[in-house]
Amino acid sequence: MHPPLTLHRHPMCVEIIELFQKCHQDHPIGKFFGECTDLKLKLDRCFREEKALRRKANFEESKKFKERLKAYRKEMSENSSEE
Repeated sequence: MHPPLTLHRHPMCVEIIELFQKCHQDHPIGKFFGECTDLKLKLDRCFREEKALRRKANFEESKKFKERLKAYRKEMSENSSEE
């Protein structure tokens, strides 16, 4: 099973999604017997790569946020101790 095949949500996989959808249109019965399996495997691989890149970007963003939060807390504790 794959996620919904909306092109705007998967910019890296647009070409494969279009080929996969065309395969399903061209082979309405054959799709049940493995006619589009190779495209499905490529699509799954593309989704995994896309997810890994998103996960890495989110991790980097969260690290930056944690650093800013830590600096802010340190600054606030220094300000409160001066009063």
